[in-house]
Amino acid sequence: MAKIKSQIILNVELDENRIPEKLNWTAQDGGITKEEAKAVMLSVWDSKARESLRIDLWTKDMPVDEMKIFFHQTLVAMSDTFKRATQDEKMTATMKDFCDYFAEKLEIKNA
Repeated sequence: MAKIKSQIILNVELDENRIPEKLNWTAQDGGITKEEAKAVMLSVWDSKARESLRIDLWTKDMPVDEMKIFFHQTLVAMSDTFKRATQDEKMTATMKDFCDYFAEKLEIKNA
């Protein structure tokens, strides 16, 4: 039986100082082709080193107010993923409490 493969492609256009000017991504299985983005956070688990490897990129025209919302939504999504991955209800609730606190302090609760 043949294995099914899927690709997610990130393209980054840099300026002369290697600062991201444009980001786009393609995920054909999801019906996405060269969709523009202003920021991306990617974490990959290295099982041998037992550490997370990260790529955090944002374009130089990413507004700070949108970055705050992006971080908040990423934290909320991480809480949801943590629950699905571990079934740890207590820690998920703690993480959600932090997400609420984060939004309140940044005054983005209704964003």
